[in-house]
Amino acid sequence: MQEVKKPRKPLISYYVIVLGILLLFNFIFMPWAAERQVKEVGYETFMDMTEDKDIGQVEIDQSDNEIVFTNKAGDKIYKTGMVEDTDLTQRLYESGAKFSGRIIEQASPLVTFLLSWILPIVIFIGIGQYMSKKLVSKASGGPNSMIFGMGKSNAKVYVKSSEGIRFDDVAGEDEAKENLSEIVDYLHNPGRYKEVGASMPKGILLVGPPGTGKTMLAKAVAGEANVPFFSMSGSEFVEMFVGMGASKVRDLFKQAKEKAPCIVFIDEIDAIGQKRDGRVGGNDEREQTLNQLLTEMDGFETNNGVIILAATNRPESLDPALTRPGRFDRRVPVELPDLKGREEILKVHAKKVKLDETVDLSVIARMASGASGAELANIINEAALRAVRENRNYVTQADLEESIEVVIAGYQKKNAILTDKEKKVVAYHEIGHALVAAKQTNSAPVQKITIVPRTSGALGYTMQVEEGNHYLMTQEELENKIATLTGGRAAEELVFHTSSTGASNDIEQATKLARSMITRYGMSKDFDMVAMETVNNQYLGGDTSLACSAETQAEIDRQVVELVKKQHKKAAEILEENRDKLDELADYLYEKETITGEEFMKILAA
Repeated sequence: MQEVKKPRKPLISYYVIVLGILLLFNFIFMPWAAERQVKEVGYETFMDMTEDKDIGQVEIDQSDNEIVFTNKAGDKIYKTGMVEDTDLTQRLYESGAKFSGRIIEQASPLVTFLLSWILPIVIFIGIGQYMSKKLVSKASGGPNSMIFGMGKSNAKVYVKSSEGIRFDDVAGEDEAKENLSEIVDYLHNPGRYKEVGASMPKGILLVGPPGTGKTMLAKAVAGEANVPFFSMSGSEFVEMFVGMGASKVRDLFKQAKEKAPCIVFIDEIDAIGQKRDGRVGGNDEREQTLNQLLTEMDGFETNNGVIILAATNRPESLDPALTRPGRFDRRVPVELPDLKGREEILKVHAKKVKLDETVDLSVIARMASGASGAELANIINEAALRAVRENRNYVTQADLEESIEVVIAGYQKKNAILTDKEKKVVAYHEIGHALVAAKQTNSAPVQKITIVPRTSGALGYTMQVEEGNHYLMTQEELENKIATLTGGRAAEELVFHTSSTGASNDIEQATKLARSMITRYGMSKDFDMVAMETVNNQYLGGDTSLACSAETQAEIDRQVVELVKKQHKKAAEILEENRDKLDELADYLYEKETITGEEFMKILAA
C-alpha cells in the first residue's frame, strides 16, 4: 500500500517576506512616488503660468479645494490651493488651456483598505499555496516532481569511452580486481551466467582506508566493461527539503534502467546510509533517502544489467538493512598495499616521469611501509618536483628517498638553526633510538638517521625499514619497539642527566602501544584474553573506547606504566653497556647531520 504523506506546512518564511515587501511598498514607495509626480506650488505661480500661456490642462477639484494643472508641454504636473478668483474662467480661456471643473467623489476608506491591503495579500497567498502544492507533488514523485530541476538526479554520466581508466592503471589491489573482473565478465557475457542459473550481486561495497583507490577501481570496472557509468556522491542526495533526496534516488535508478547494462557508483555512501537509531528530531531527509535507496535496490531484477557499486571508509556506520545479502551482497576490501603492491603502484605512477637508470623502486617500496596508493603517487610527484628544483630532467634515487621524508616528516626547515647544545642533544637522542634498535633481536634495521629539522616539528628522526612483509608482531617484538621508542630519552638522561621535550612523540607512541598490548592484544597475565577496549572507525585513525569498570581502568593504567618503565630501564641498560659507541656515533652524526644505515652499522661493528 502506498504511503500517504502528510501535507507540507505553508511556506511561512515566504509569507513573511511578502508581507514585508507589501509594507515597504505601501508606506514608503507609494507616498514617495506620489510626491515625485505632483509638485505643489503657490497660487501666484498658477497665475503667472496662465498669463504666460505656459499652461496645458487644468482640473478644478472643488471637494478638496485644489487645482491640478500641467505646463504647456504636459511633462510636469502642479497642484495649488483654490482662492476667490472671479476672473479665473476668463483667464483660463484666454490662455488657451483645456480646463474642467468637477467634484471628485472621495473613495470609501473600506474600499481603499480592501484594494491596498487585502487584495494583494490574497494574491500572494494564492501564489504561495500554488508553489507549496508543486513542492509536495515533487516530494511525492508526482508529475511535477522535477519542477525547477529540484529532485532530479545530477549524477555524472560517463558513457562508453576508449580513453577511460582500466585495470592496468590500478595496481596493488589484485584481490579487489579479481572480485570486480567477474562483474566485467558478466556485463560482457551475461548468457554464461544465466545458463548456469547464477546471478550477479545487486550491489558491491568497496571498503578501505582513504587513498587506497576505491573510486579508481569503480571507474576501472566501467572502463573495462565499456558501459555507461553513473557516478554520484552520497552527500549529493542530501537536500534541505524532505523528500528531495528520495526523488533523486528514484530519478537515478530510472536513468540507470533506461541505459542498462550500466554501473551506478555511489561514493561515500555513509553520508546517506548511516544506521537509523530512532532518535527524535533526527535528519528525516536522510532517513527517507535511505528508505528509498533500499526500496529501489529491491525493486529490480538481478539480471537486468544494472550493477550498484558503493565506496565507504566507515562500513561499521552503515545501516544493517543496506549491507544485508540481497542489497549489497558482496564486500570487497581495498586495503593498504603490501610490499609487492607498493612496488607495482610506484611503477604505474613512475611511467609518467623520467627516472634515472639507477633508481630501485623496491627500496622505495620498503621505505614507504604503510603508505596508501594516493601517498605513493604523491611521493613520485614530490620526487619529480625536487628534480625540477635541482635543474635536472630526470628523477634520481635520492629524489625519491627525500620525497618519502617529505611525505612522512615534511620539508627541511632551512631557517631553523639549532644551538650547538640543542644539536648535541638531538644527536644523542636519535643515536639512542638507533642503538637500542640495533642491539635488540627482531627489530627493523636502521635505514637513515638525521638531525635536520622538518616542517612537521621534528628536530630529527630515525628511519627503520622492514626487510619484507610483516603481518604479525609477537609480544617480544612489541616490547622491543617500546624500548626503541624510549631509547632517545634514555640517552639524554645517561649523557646529560636531564630530559628535554624532544621525546613527546616517543612517549605518546610508547604509551599507545603498551595500552593496546594490555587492552586489545591480550598480552597481560592478569586480564588474559579479555578485550578491554574496542576500536571505532578502523579505517579513519582507529579511535578506541574502553569498556570496563573504573577499578579495571585503574589497573590498566598501572600495568601500562609498569610496562613502559620496564622497557625504559632496558633501553638505559643497553646504552650504558655501549656508552663508547653511543658517544662515537653521536659525534659522527653531530658532524654529518645525516647518516645512512650502512654508515651506522659500519661504525657500530668496528
